Amino acid sequence: MARSVYVTGVGRGDGRQVVELGLMELMSRQVDRVGVFRPLVHGTRAQDPVVQLMRRRYRLDEAMPEAHGMTYAEAADLQAESGLDELVTRLVERFREVARHHEAVLVLGTDFADTNIPDELALNARLANEFGAPVLPVVGGLGEDADTVVAEVRNAHRAYQDLGCHVVAMIANRVAGRSKQEVQRRAAAHLPVPIYVLPEEPALTAPTVAQVVEAVSGTVLLGDGAGLARDVQGYVFGGAMLPTFLDALTEGAIVITPGDRADLVIGSLAAHAAGTPAIAGIVLTLGETPPENVLRMASRLAPGTPVIRTSSGSWATAQRLSTLAGRLTADNARKADTAIGLFELHVDGAELRDRIALSRSERVTPMMFEHALLERARAARKHVVLPEGDEERVLRAAEVLLRRNVVDLTLLGREETIRKKVAELGLDLHLDREPATVPEGAALVDHDGAANAGQAAVRIVDPATSPLREQFAETYTALRAHKGMTLDRAREVVTDVSYFGTLMVRHGLVDGMVSGAVHTTAATIRPAFEVIKTEPGTSIVSSVFFMCLADRVLVYGDCAVNPDPDAEQLADIAISSAATAAQFGVEPRVAMLSYSTGASGAGADVDKVRRATELVRERRPDLKVEGPIQYDAAVDPEVAATKLPGSEVAGRATVLVFPDLNTGNNTYKAVQRSAGAVAVGPVLQGLRKPVNDLSRGALVEDIVNTVAITAIQAQGSDAAAE
Repeated sequence: MARSVYVTGVGRGDGRQVVELGLMELMSRQVDRVGVFRPLVHGTRAQDPVVQLMRRRYRLDEAMPEAHGMTYAEAADLQAESGLDELVTRLVERFREVARHHEAVLVLGTDFADTNIPDELALNARLANEFGAPVLPVVGGLGEDADTVVAEVRNAHRAYQDLGCHVVAMIANRVAGRSKQEVQRRAAAHLPVPIYVLPEEPALTAPTVAQVVEAVSGTVLLGDGAGLARDVQGYVFGGAMLPTFLDALTEGAIVITPGDRADLVIGSLAAHAAGTPAIAGIVLTLGETPPENVLRMASRLAPGTPVIRTSSGSWATAQRLSTLAGRLTADNARKADTAIGLFELHVDGAELRDRIALSRSERVTPMMFEHALLERARAARKHVVLPEGDEERVLRAAEVLLRRNVVDLTLLGREETIRKKVAELGLDLHLDREPATVPEGAALVDHDGAANAGQAAVRIVDPATSPLREQFAETYTALRAHKGMTLDRAREVVTDVSYFGTLMVRHGLVDGMVSGAVHTTAATIRPAFEVIKTEPGTSIVSSVFFMCLADRVLVYGDCAVNPDPDAEQLADIAISSAATAAQFGVEPRVAMLSYSTGASGAGADVDKVRRATELVRERRPDLKVEGPIQYDAAVDPEVAATKLPGSEVAGRATVLVFPDLNTGNNTYKAVQRSAGAVAVGPVLQGLRKPVNDLSRGALVEDIVNTVAITAIQAQGSDAAAE
């Protein structure tokens, strides 16, 4: 029987979609096949935004049974005609059909909104008991003081417990930030189960520009999909003259002005382009459209920023927007990232997972591996420098990393350029208004100037103007004096973002570096060779790819750095690859690959692999290693039983070391394309501190994964140092 958990509440407005999404994230890391089931739904499944979001984000199988039991209208009719028992029986049958196809099921309780269901709390309790699902009740705290929230939490716990439910924990959501600690302390003193308190997060209740368009029945004159996905953090009504109006602009605001005020349109977009402040968009009222030359200028000033026309006047538009609130939908991944980040920051995931008694699947899917990377990186948050601070993909990845609280970041580049790019993309990186640097030994601080122990933060450093430049030049001169480096020349070299970022790593100002989205591999790796150098006992820097197959993760090395390693270097690569595999939860069983298995072949290439295998066994007798061995004998138990019976590695290899770059690079790409594997990497290994290179074709999710890997490597470096 599938393990399940039932998320429910006690009334409207508790914002439990954040909890539902956070719990799905938690479950999907542990279990391959997670299902979602909503007993009662308004309209149809296609109209359920949370279920649609989960289906898209977690790739839930559309061929599985319906994700909901029946509509509220059907339930009310059935209960009136046949009674509550018949209603419950039907819902249990439909739940079990879903459960039969999944290892775990997340059940989304009723929403207490215009349901016509008598005693809705008792119905949720009964369904949870019939499903055999522990209950996670959510209590809303919006606008309530600490006394009220604590009382509501205690009452909700008692209500579900008295109805026979197994309550695994309680959650108070949307609590005022000033009351969070008090609610946590007082509620915990009176409850036999954990209590998690989530503060109100304005970014989740902020509507998007797309919602504004829908609310005002608007027509989009300018703008793109990314612009329509921006959060609206306020409204500014344009009526004053331009100088006065500019002072009223606020970050993330929608400007509402009559369509004939071309001066305010151009002024708003010019301010946005300068990033002072970055607005969400413009709504033009009264059905007026600016002249074509104004629209052309507007599109060049702030490409992608939405300009919307509505036939309504400013007052009617304001009325329509006054109650507009954000919502989690399948089309807004940014809000989903914010919601999951909020949940993970305030909920002890390991504790909750244990209380649900959700055991990890033996299979490790690509999504489970990627989710585990973010979880491990977040567990001991590190600080990573991104030299390509004005690159769009890097900035989009930075927003994801910050919303998920994975790492603290430093972006390198000109302050003005980065801010303008952030404004053009409509991103929310919470950049300080004043230029920020990271002086040596300084702790990262939040926007109020306090030490930041909670929300991840980002800073911008310009190598050309940073006070660190002189110190870094002196360091680099000393390191390269044997090559004739002078201080004047070093001052120029360290303004290169790759060198500056690498020196930040060396000086301990950041924990690692990720680059390569627009720079060559050589531009990323050469400074690391010169400044950070290899770790003791390792003669060579190499790389691995994590190859995420449908049911397991394999480690391939070296597929990106060394063209033709000799036997000693190949042994180093194998030992480093085994250590990397172990660091990321893959038990190392090392296969030293060749075109021959065992003693069946001869020749220089086979002899090199044979000698490398002997060196690995001499240096690391604790490692399970086999070689030379062919790929099929390494991964296929049936072939292994014929070619190398009794081997601890053959047929079960997890770390596959290729004899040269030509073989490794082609093999990983062939497996990636032909078998549909997800290739995460390359991950550099053998350096004293982590520096990782991106493919110049890297996607945003590739950058996110690589930064998470770099943070985990930094955690390992800290542990080794201790």
